[in-house]
Amino acid sequence: MEDKKPFILSSMRLPLLDTNSKVKRAVVQVISAMAHHGYLEQPGGEVMIEYIVQQCALPPEQEPEKPGPSSKDPKADSVRAVSVRTLYLVSTTVDRMSHVLWPYLLQFLTPVRFTRALTPLCRSLVHLAQKRQEAGADAFLIQYDAHASLPSPYAVTARLLVVSSSPYLGDGRGVAALRLLSVLHPNIHPLLGQHWETTVPLLLGYLDEHTEETLPQEEWEEKLLMFLQDTLAIVSDNTWICQLSLELCRQLPCYDEAPQEKNFLYKCIGTTLGAASSKEVVRKHLQELLETARYQEEAEREGLACCFGICAISHLEDTLAQLEDFVRSEVFRKSIGILNIFKDRSENEVEKVKSALVLCYGHVAARAPQELVLAKVESDILRNICQHFNTKDPALKLCLVQSVCMVSRAICSSTQAGSFHFTRKAELVAQMMELIRAEPPDSLRTPIRKKAMLTCTYLVSVEPALDEQAQADVIRSCLHSVMALLPEPKEEDGGCQKSLYLETLHALEGLLTSLLQRNMTPQGLQIMIEHLSPWIKSPRGHERARALGLSALLLRHFLEQLRVSALVPFHNLGLLVGLFSPRCADLWPVTRQEAVDCVYSLLYLQLGYEGFSRDYRDDVAERLLSLKDGLAHPDPTILFHTCHSIGQIIAKRLPPDQLISLLLTMFEALGDPEKNCSRAATVMINCLLQERGGVLQEKVPEIVSVLRSKLQEAQGEHVLPAAQHSVYLLATQHCAAVVSSLLGSPLPLDSHTSMLWRALAVEPRLAAQVLGLLLEKMSRDVPFKETRAFLLGRTPDRVATLLPLSATCALFEVLSTPAAGPAVLELYPQLFVALLLRVSCTVGVQLPRNLQAQERRGASPALAARNLEPCSSAVDTLRAVLLRSGSEDVAQRMDLEGGWELLRTSAGHEEGATRLARAMAEHAGPRLPLVLKTLACTHSSAYENQKVTTTAFLAELLNSNVANDLMLLDSLLESLAARQKDTCASVRRLVLRGLANLASGCPDKVRAHGPQLLTAMIGGLDDGDNPHSPVALEAMLGLARLVHLVEAWDLRSGLLHVAIRIRPFFDSEKMEFRTASISLFGHLNKVCHGDCEDVFLEQVVGGLAPLLLHLQDPQAAVASACRFALRMCGPNLACEELSAAFQKHLQEGRALHFGEFLNTTCKHLMHHFPDLLGRLLTTCLFYFKSSWEDVRAAAPLFTGFLVLHAEPRQQPQVDLDQLISALQILLKDPAPEVRTRAAEALGRLVKLA
Repeated sequence: MEDKKPFILSSMRLPLLDTNSKVKRAVVQVISAMAHHGYLEQPGGEVMIEYIVQQCALPPEQEPEKPGPSSKDPKADSVRAVSVRTLYLVSTTVDRMSHVLWPYLLQFLTPVRFTRALTPLCRSLVHLAQKRQEAGADAFLIQYDAHASLPSPYAVTARLLVVSSSPYLGDGRGVAALRLLSVLHPNIHPLLGQHWETTVPLLLGYLDEHTEETLPQEEWEEKLLMFLQDTLAIVSDNTWICQLSLELCRQLPCYDEAPQEKNFLYKCIGTTLGAASSKEVVRKHLQELLETARYQEEAEREGLACCFGICAISHLEDTLAQLEDFVRSEVFRKSIGILNIFKDRSENEVEKVKSALVLCYGHVAARAPQELVLAKVESDILRNICQHFNTKDPALKLCLVQSVCMVSRAICSSTQAGSFHFTRKAELVAQMMELIRAEPPDSLRTPIRKKAMLTCTYLVSVEPALDEQAQADVIRSCLHSVMALLPEPKEEDGGCQKSLYLETLHALEGLLTSLLQRNMTPQGLQIMIEHLSPWIKSPRGHERARALGLSALLLRHFLEQLRVSALVPFHNLGLLVGLFSPRCADLWPVTRQEAVDCVYSLLYLQLGYEGFSRDYRDDVAERLLSLKDGLAHPDPTILFHTCHSIGQIIAKRLPPDQLISLLLTMFEALGDPEKNCSRAATVMINCLLQERGGVLQEKVPEIVSVLRSKLQEAQGEHVLPAAQHSVYLLATQHCAAVVSSLLGSPLPLDSHTSMLWRALAVEPRLAAQVLGLLLEKMSRDVPFKETRAFLLGRTPDRVATLLPLSATCALFEVLSTPAAGPAVLELYPQLFVALLLRVSCTVGVQLPRNLQAQERRGASPALAARNLEPCSSAVDTLRAVLLRSGSEDVAQRMDLEGGWELLRTSAGHEEGATRLARAMAEHAGPRLPLVLKTLACTHSSAYENQKVTTTAFLAELLNSNVANDLMLLDSLLESLAARQKDTCASVRRLVLRGLANLASGCPDKVRAHGPQLLTAMIGGLDDGDNPHSPVALEAMLGLARLVHLVEAWDLRSGLLHVAIRIRPFFDSEKMEFRTASISLFGHLNKVCHGDCEDVFLEQVVGGLAPLLLHLQDPQAAVASACRFALRMCGPNLACEELSAAFQKHLQEGRALHFGEFLNTTCKHLMHHFPDLLGRLLTTCLFYFKSSWEDVRAAAPLFTGFLVLHAEPRQQPQVDLDQLISALQILLKDPAPEVRTRAAEALGRLVKLA
């Protein structure tokens, strides 16, 4: 059969072309049999071996599916699997094939089409090589000259090393390739044996420790590159190294479809060139790489840059020079020009080239020796990088950021970085910020912001330092770029996206930490937290969570790095604690936990500044950690109870000087959009006030002011009750300060301030204290100030002062609270009297101009709907006292009688006070003793209005029997007596009214006090120089009420004086005086009961003519008083006929025929008292000149009737000439009635002629 073997081999050529899988499997089996029988040793046997290798390289997608249960050939394997087994069996079990396969199989290692067959090829070659080694060195060493088709040692080394970078592909080709490489070391270079025998097993062991999923690719590639670097160092032959580098460059096109391996190949080229000593070779290869690179591929751009970076380790100058030459070269310009021909894609392609160049510079800076790179950074590297920053291409932007990041890291890593002055620092930081701001704020698509922040992290530590504005811009821009991102992606949303998010967040953390490290002071820490503050308070939960996480990180870093050389205050502790502590109630559990960690770190920072060692553990602060479990609970009750406990811990550890800043910061949190945090702030504020409020006295005004302003801003319904409680807690410790602060609130009081005032009334003891202070404030200042009148003769305006007005309004709010009842009862006398006096001295007082304008504009909805007018506000407050003290009947009585309205007006005020006293006497008698005791000192008040009001009040009390029932009579009389000599006429008048009221209230007591009463009244008749003094009028009215009740003897002594004193008032121009004096005259006559002394009878006789004439008084009241007086005079005249006439004609309600009555009266007068004719006529002459027409007409009528009934013997009493002259004058009177009566009288005078 030997002679038939060539024929049989040639007959196999046709089946080799069949593509059917079954045929292929059969062919492989036939080839296997042929190998066993020596067919493959014949010429043309290599074709069969190549066929098997080709089948080993079949791609997986061309393999048939695994046969199913219905398959007719269940044991059938894929063609590739059969081929792989066949190749290995032929290589290992058929000894006669050894000289055929070795070294023939080596030529299949480098062609790309056999890449998938590398693993079985390497395994077979390892076995064949080991058998050759056993046979001897001569048999193992390959004679490359005799086998021209075999790949060179450089090609084999390059191929096996590069495919090892993806060790788990192709059924684990990395292990197979490394083993083959190790076995081939004598054929590659004789010096490599010992090193490879120790190094390769280590690499294989590393692969055994990992799987495809766990292998760290970068670390693995670094191990391979180190293996190559050591290999090159051992060889130390420039020619060999240059050949290897040439082969590596030749193989670049082989990996166009394998970007990861090609990337590694570039790294191998860079490593090899770095070991080469020939600068010409290095620059030549670098130039070729730049000219042939496929810039459109990202992995290739990255690989090219890595190549240049690794090469720069040994050839920095040449690498930079080659990059510079390429940029200036015609090749670069030509490629740009060619690309420009295709307008639609030219810009993109050009940017790709620029991206590669920029990356090359970045890697050169990163890899070059630190001692050399600083000199080249600005002049060579950054100069060529920065010129591309004006691009819009995303890929180029990313390359720019990566390169600048590498440059910055290289600068920082240099041992000379401390003395290096980086002039481009500010420019680069600004460029990074531009790139960050250009990124979409709500999504994370590229690592640009991550790389930019890493760059800034490195740049921050380089000199010169950033100015404050630039630093603030960096922080602000970076925070906005990261914090505003949508919530962190989940694993199922994409692992790469989550990884990018976490890396970006870590970059931000590193940047902020680096910035903080530059200013490790409390101020530096505060600056960082202030930038985070808007995000801490964000309405979006994920932003708050990120901000709190960053804050906790910064605080931990600050605490870990804290070095206190001297005891200094942590001056912003309160501000920071106040910012974080309300977040302990955030809706997000993670935010709550981070907030506690922040507070925890801050408390330990304070301890550190106080001098405690870093390992000191404080029992109180440690309790915070145990409270974190409570914050995980969603129940609001548990949550806020935990917040209260946190507040207690803070209160115990916070220095006194930090308390106010903490509170003010927490007040800011009242308006937090997150309601839970706002509630937590209220809980903690009140906890702090309760625990530490005692040291806040000087800060009360500031606290109250901030509280008020926050109430205007905050919307939550929980804020107002909490603020009320805060004010209450402050007031329990600093009542006077709280009251003074609240009194500083602008008028009119808004509804929130009103509620704060009401909060002070919830506890009786505090309410009493507050009321007392308000009374003091209301009484301390003058109630008004007089403004200068601009017009002559005009009364100056009275303008209310603010403090008493504010105190009055505050009193009203406190009294409006039902809980204030006990305190009002306790202070009832003081409240009643003070407010009564306040009412009296504000009658007619105006508001200040600024408040008048507000009143005209109308109160806003937030202002309490109350009248701000001074007197009205005082009246309202007085009414509130009555209602809150249980005196509702008094208030209602005043409502019904219109007493409150009277009190408000100047004209009705006195009557209002009278009605108030009357209502008090009727419905609140038991309260009067203490009220009178308080009123006792008011007679010396500097304000007339107050004296008038209180006197009117006291005077009216005597009009009720309550004065006697409560044994107040003597004290009332004493009080009034003390005011008798007051300079104010109204007070003296009201004193007399009060004394006269005794006749109604306690008539049985008048006799006992008769002399005192009569003396006062008679003294009133002589009051002042005013002929029409209202005091005199009141005295006449009072005497009319008292004369019937006093002892006759007491009255008799002053009777004549009274009669004489009141006589001039009969003809007073004022109707009140005429009425009162005539009525009193009648009462005096009535008291005498016909038993009057002669002196008084003379006064009675002298008053007859005026009384008779005033029956015609135009005022009905005067005429009525005359009727009464004449009826009372009758009995005293001892003339029954005259008395009877008076009684008959002058009864009240009876029509009077004046002429008839006067005729009858004159008849009886002339009959019984003929001697009075002259006196009566003389009196009539006086009334001829009366200003009242009816009286003037009655006088001649009276004269005529007197003459008519006179006897001739009475003629001497008449001065006829005078009478005639007077009557003649009356004939010219403008009134017809007067002229008629005068003519009649003249006619009757004939009788006396």
